[in-house]
Amino acid sequence: MTQVGKILVLVIMAFSLMFLGISTMVFTTSKNWKTETQKKAEEVTKIKKALTDEQARVAEARKNLDDAKAYADQEKKSLESRIRTLEDTNKRDLLAIEAVRKDLVVAEQSAKTALDEVEARRKETMLLRDQKSAVEKQANEYQLRQAELNDHIRELERMLDTATRNNKDLLERVAKYTTLLTSHGLTTDITQLRGMQNPPPVTGQVMKVDPTNKRLEISIGSDDGLVVGHQLFLYRTTPRPEYLGTGEVIAVDTDQAVLRVLGSTVQGKKIKEGDVVSSTIVPRF
Repeated sequence: MTQVGKILVLVIMAFSLMFLGISTMVFTTSKNWKTETQKKAEEVTKIKKALTDEQARVAEARKNLDDAKAYADQEKKSLESRIRTLEDTNKRDLLAIEAVRKDLVVAEQSAKTALDEVEARRKETMLLRDQKSAVEKQANEYQLRQAELNDHIRELERMLDTATRNNKDLLERVAKYTTLLTSHGLTTDITQLRGMQNPPPVTGQVMKVDPTNKRLEISIGSDDGLVVGHQLFLYRTTPRPEYLGTGEVIAVDTDQAVLRVLGSTVQGKKIKEGDVVSSTIVPRF
């Protein structure tokens, strides 16, 4: 077989396979549409049956509604008849009540006149009785109040006597404590004494050091809560943190204070400008 014949055979085989695939796809598709159509037909049948059932129920409900309306109309007529009967009865009763009411009005007028006279006499009697009770109560209250005031006066006299003795004792104690504080060179200003008891949490720096290395000027003062007598700790942060010693405030200004070094510094080290002063850092020994 020539080369051209081989090519033609291959082409014919390719077309055959293509037509086979197309026919297979057409057959499958037609089969699926048929199945789907049957399903839809079954659904339509079910819907029609459901619709028929609903229509039957609606018809039954409508019939029940008509029966209920007829019964309601019948009951309405019966009630209207009863209402007319009751209205007639009420009219007769109202006429009878009106006649009785007129008689009651006449009786009430007579009774009211008699009651007004009795009430006037009763009020007069009650007024006199209340006035008598008020006078007696007021007299009793005056007597009780007088007794309470006498007791209160005696109590106040005892309290005054006790307070006088306590005041005298306190004045003597204050004089003794003032003399004791003055003899030790301490202030008697209560504000400074309270401040010494509760030193504020402050931190500042050494600004100036005197030649003896005993007096320092620091960058915090009374605006920060310092008073004379506060004790602060001295530190150095560079080249490494180290504790230097303790100082006491001996003079204070608004934004600075003078510190006196207490005792000797650690290992006799000199205090330098820029060292730290603080009241919140406690040294570890």
